[in-house]
Amino acid sequence: MSPVRFVVASGNRKKLVEILRVLDGLDVKLVPMTELGLDSPVEDGDTFEANALLKARAAARGSGLPAIADDSGLEVDALGGAPGVWSARYAGPDATDADNNAKLIAALANVAPADRTARFVCAAALATPDGREWVVRATMEGGIIDVPRGENGFGYDPHFVSEGATRTNAELEPAEKDARSHRGAALRALREHVAALLT
Repeated sequence: MSPVRFVVASGNRKKLVEILRVLDGLDVKLVPMTELGLDSPVEDGDTFEANALLKARAAARGSGLPAIADDSGLEVDALGGAPGVWSARYAGPDATDADNNAKLIAALANVAPADRTARFVCAAALATPDGREWVVRATMEGGIIDVPRGENGFGYDPHFVSEGATRTNAELEPAEKDARSHRGAALRALREHVAALLT
């Protein structure tokens, strides 16, 4: 039998690789939405869960395939939870990771290191063309440092050190990050629902 095709509601290649690692061993083939000519919907939800479901529903509807989506971001306590659902667009609609990180560090310029507590949040969603859907949430607690370290990961990873760690997320090897991260935890929880669709 051929693997079951799932569309991933993202064009982010690094995110796709993370999803592939967590779903390894399941008889699935992941297809990025960009390969199917699908456009991303406007992410106008006010929670990570709402945006993840919005993306998964749109991809399932547009492709006729079960769809996996996630919405992830950084919540910084000293900034009232910002950037939150705006994490990818914190410095503007066409912001790069470097732009977003620069704005974050500037916003924390007068905040003491001990008060730079933060968390990564991931809501992962699965939606089918017939209307079934699931969404799970996971977090990774930690803090923000000024000087970026590491070449792995993406987004705010070079500035984030998780609780009990000394290295940033960008200094972790992929398997280490999957085992500890918000996205890894959410996708492991979602994996059960993906597996159930294969039976």
